[in-house]
Amino acid sequence: MTHTIGIIMNGVTGRMGLNQHLRRSVHAIIKQGGVTTTSGEVIMPRPILTGRNPAKLEAISKEFGGLAWTTDLDSALADQSNSIYFDAQTTDRRAESVKKAIAAGKHVYCEKPTANTLAVAYDLYRVAERAGVKHGVVQDKLWLPGMLKLKALRDLGFFGRIFAVRGEFGYWVFEGDVVPGQRPSWNYRKEDGGGLIIDMLCHWRYVLDNLFGGVQAVSCLGATHIPKRWDEAGRPYNVTADDTAYATFQLEDGIIAHFNSSWCVRVRRDDLLTIQVEGTKGSAVAGLRHCWIQPYGSTPRPVWNPDIESPLNYFESWQKVPEQMEFDNAFKRQWELFLLHVVKDEPFPWNLLEGAKGVQLAEKGLESWTKRAWVEVPALEGKVAAV
Repeated sequence: MTHTIGIIMNGVTGRMGLNQHLRRSVHAIIKQGGVTTTSGEVIMPRPILTGRNPAKLEAISKEFGGLAWTTDLDSALADQSNSIYFDAQTTDRRAESVKKAIAAGKHVYCEKPTANTLAVAYDLYRVAERAGVKHGVVQDKLWLPGMLKLKALRDLGFFGRIFAVRGEFGYWVFEGDVVPGQRPSWNYRKEDGGGLIIDMLCHWRYVLDNLFGGVQAVSCLGATHIPKRWDEAGRPYNVTADDTAYATFQLEDGIIAHFNSSWCVRVRRDDLLTIQVEGTKGSAVAGLRHCWIQPYGSTPRPVWNPDIESPLNYFESWQKVPEQMEFDNAFKRQWELFLLHVVKDEPFPWNLLEGAKGVQLAEKGLESWTKRAWVEVPALEGKVAAV
């Protein structure tokens, strides 16, 4: 039996919507023959592309063999053969379209952040729950090979008691005057929904909550290190959003996490994202794909002596975690799980409430920066009665 699922894909003219969600996820699922359920049934996506630019939509449609497309979102939502609405627009446009999709009875799946404020993000969750539709938020980093290896080490008890987590994320994004910038210019305009804190603290919320413990408090300092950039047309503009964040988080069970996140840093580490986990029995450092461990019995005994060259090579005592399984694209894997959730009602905990938690942490991070103080992160209530 084959279940054909119409998916309205809004925002595929953008980099993330096109590359990660259409090209590497939905179209990849179509090419592999759909998603096979445990009972042998097949779920086959049928995307319809929506957006505001007909020329771009037509070109993307042709690239993928003539996919249906329209600039009329209302007509796509009115079509009963479309079951899912997906949103990868800029953040400031998301809430209105998602609410419209919910009102049309569509299940919704969207990029993060789900909104620019907690009030709007949490309202989306309540509206979806009351409407009785299924809903999900992209939390892709949970399916990165490096993060899956950290989770396996945690589940095996490798770390003993975890007490600290340290994350380093970022790379140098060129200003755009001499070398073209490799991120959209709206990312650097607060008035257009840009800013590193609203972008990245949403990621760190679900990574910390799922792998190490619930976030209870945050101390965050933001900065705008590069005040002037050039947009896609070569026009200079003033940066109005933060491009860097230095954040410390207090987690459950006394775990302390610290993440440096920046679009103004030159990389000298294993990957664009590295997370180091310290435990009483061992430590690990994970990048996007690979992971290295140092168990207690292999931990060297350094002695502080700055007057001589160190006799230790601090990299040699780390062991690389072997590749014990195949890893698929992280975005594609979550798409498959959401399709199984919609069609077969399989569990999918990464919903609009989890999206609201990410926005909450970003909002609390901005509050901490303004106040120059620690800010508590209260629990969000998770059950809303349907009407």
